[in-house]
Amino acid sequence: MSVNPRFFSQPFRYLRWAAIEKPAIFYSIVVGSLGPVMVFAVPPIRTRLGDPKRPEIPLTYPVPTGPRKPLAGYDDE
Repeated sequence: MSVNPRFFSQPFRYLRWAAIEKPAIFYSIVVGSLGPVMVFAVPPIRTRLGDPKRPEIPLTYPVPTGPRKPLAGYDDE
């Protein structure tokens, strides 16, 4: 018989045991599991706090209309 509690038979006891015996692994799993939750929880909170939606990043460089002006004053002479 194993002294360690099994997760599926006693989940809360197992979590307590893991937090005491293996805190680095336990808390890294806790913090890592908060990431997907934050994806859905943070945007509504930000809008309620008054943070507006950011403007979209342009995907192309705006090409100027008309002919190019010749450069003057930058010769290597």
